[in-house]
Amino acid sequence: MAKNEKLTAVKGMNDILPPDSARWEWFEAKVRDLMGRFAYRNIRTPIVEPTALFVRGLGEVTDIVEKEMYSFEDRADKHGQAEHLTLRPEGTAGVVRSVVENNLLYEGGKRLFYIGQMFRREKPQRGRYRQFHQVGVEAMGFAGPELDAEVILLAAQLWKELGIEGVRLELNSLGQPEERKIHREALIAYFEQHTEVMDEEAKRRMYSNPLRVLDTKNPAMQEMVNAAPRLMDYLGDASKAHLKAVQDILDANDVAWSLNPRLVRGMDYYNLTVFEFITDKLGSQSTICGGGRYDYLIEEIGGKPAPAVGWGMGVERVLEVLKEVGVEIPQPAADVYAIIPDASVLPQVFKTVQQLRAAGVAVQMHAAAGGSAEGMGSMKSQFKKADGSGARFALIFGSDELAQGKVTVKSLRDGEGQQQQQALADVALWAGSLKSAV
Repeated sequence: MAKNEKLTAVKGMNDILPPDSARWEWFEAKVRDLMGRFAYRNIRTPIVEPTALFVRGLGEVTDIVEKEMYSFEDRADKHGQAEHLTLRPEGTAGVVRSVVENNLLYEGGKRLFYIGQMFRREKPQRGRYRQFHQVGVEAMGFAGPELDAEVILLAAQLWKELGIEGVRLELNSLGQPEERKIHREALIAYFEQHTEVMDEEAKRRMYSNPLRVLDTKNPAMQEMVNAAPRLMDYLGDASKAHLKAVQDILDANDVAWSLNPRLVRGMDYYNLTVFEFITDKLGSQSTICGGGRYDYLIEEIGGKPAPAVGWGMGVERVLEVLKEVGVEIPQPAADVYAIIPDASVLPQVFKTVQQLRAAGVAVQMHAAAGGSAEGMGSMKSQFKKADGSGARFALIFGSDELAQGKVTVKSLRDGEGQQQQQALADVALWAGSLKSAV
């Protein structure tokens, strides 16, 4: 590569720049506020984890493990040993590892949430990137259907508070391992009779992960798949009762749902309740939140057996939906823009500006353009920048005002440009009048 050749971001890993970053901050603030009201607490886990965590946790024959993970061998230590590491492709496995490692369930169940980057090597497309962001909730140590309902209600409430309508909820039950085992045998026997319509991917998975064959997107296989043995018909009374209890709580809270017996989700760790929230605003990338119960994952990763339920939500997809439905997201703006006709007064200006900031006022300083600090630019150009900044007021630090120990405060948004002078010695007294109402 030539010395000065321009470097660009990795394909499918995008910068998030102002003003767009304000949409992310707004969304994250909504999420954090709601999580607090549901008493879910934030957990932050490393971006890099041992590869074995995802192989054991997600399943060796899942798409993620087989095709999509960014895995690498770390540099060898002094003994020549090198760890096999992976950039996390999803959030749940890392949270479970942390819960086990730190013995978080010793004193009882935990309600947790996370926000962070995930990585999958897939074809970049709208709402689906190689570096993407996920919000997730994990309720660990709780076996009852009320927690399945709670995490679903949490997501449903988030759609309301974001202003997103028309999101539909699909439910299914994957039962328990013994029930799935009997269904699995019936499924394999059925597939063996219909190999003539199955693609190579399905034939490969028929014995290793037959449930995933049901999730095929191949149109030629749909009729065959639709007639396959249904897991629902193999569920015992306890599994059916668990699902019914979830549905009853959702009904009581006016959260509409539909049963989708083909819903299996992409990870192998689920049992009992699985669910997806689906929108028609993003074309083929229709699922914006999905999850379910995973009562055996904690034990699989090396902890004491403990039940758990949770979901993951793709932030990029949700933000795309917000665009589609036209939700207005407020853009941040300073309260005040400081206009400085003469650079020689900058020390005095800074003293006042710092006092205002300490009092909670958001102040944007005018600064010299280009590489020269000699001239601050004309008053006209500064007022133009002040207006474009979105600030509600301009503070004019003119030499005449400063000589009298004063500054001129001019309104930029009242349509009249009303102005008054304020004493520099009394900043604390008038600072509050400049603050935006929150």
